[in-house]
Amino acid sequence: MPSAIQSVAVFCGSRSGTDPAHAEAARALGAGLATRGMTLVYGGGGIGLMGEVAKAALDAGGRVRGVIPEFLTRIERPYPALAELEITSSMHTRKTRMFELADAFVTLSGGLGTLDETVEVITWRQLGLHDKPIIILDIDGWARPLVTLFDSLIDRGFVAQGDRSIYEVVPRVTDALALLTQVEAPAGAAPAARL
Repeated sequence: MPSAIQSVAVFCGSRSGTDPAHAEAARALGAGLATRGMTLVYGGGGIGLMGEVAKAALDAGGRVRGVIPEFLTRIERPYPALAELEITSSMHTRKTRMFELADAFVTLSGGLGTLDETVEVITWRQLGLHDKPIIILDIDGWARPLVTLFDSLIDRGFVAQGDRSIYEVVPRVTDALALLTQVEAPAGAAPAARL
């Protein structure tokens, strides 16, 4: 029997960006996941949007699971209040572990690492390795260039038309939270070895 989403991996930046709307969205998402009883799975950092989303979730009484590669512990400084922090041997292991822990994915604003994580889970879904929901939050137009690139790849025949349904793009945190409460967690995930 299908079940509700229990855990959500959030991809977001280790920087906050120039517009305070991004940090506000991170805080709203963290608190929103917590109040809905959904575990936040994220990159473990205590700085930038990563720190904002984790702090907000913890402050709202939520469960937070951080996953960070050992070498990044000196750069992104793990959030100090985390009760659950996994330290991995590599970036790839981090992404695989976050995938394993999550029923769904939400992309907040971020830089190259955020893009890497997002494109990877979209690609894995395109290849049939999972059927977990993927939501891209377009805060203040942050995701428009990325979505335009995806559309261009489809229009030029490099990606199938039907692959537009692999992910949802929404402008507000409330929209993302509404989607997460409406969708069901997939029955099973692909074995990590296939990723």
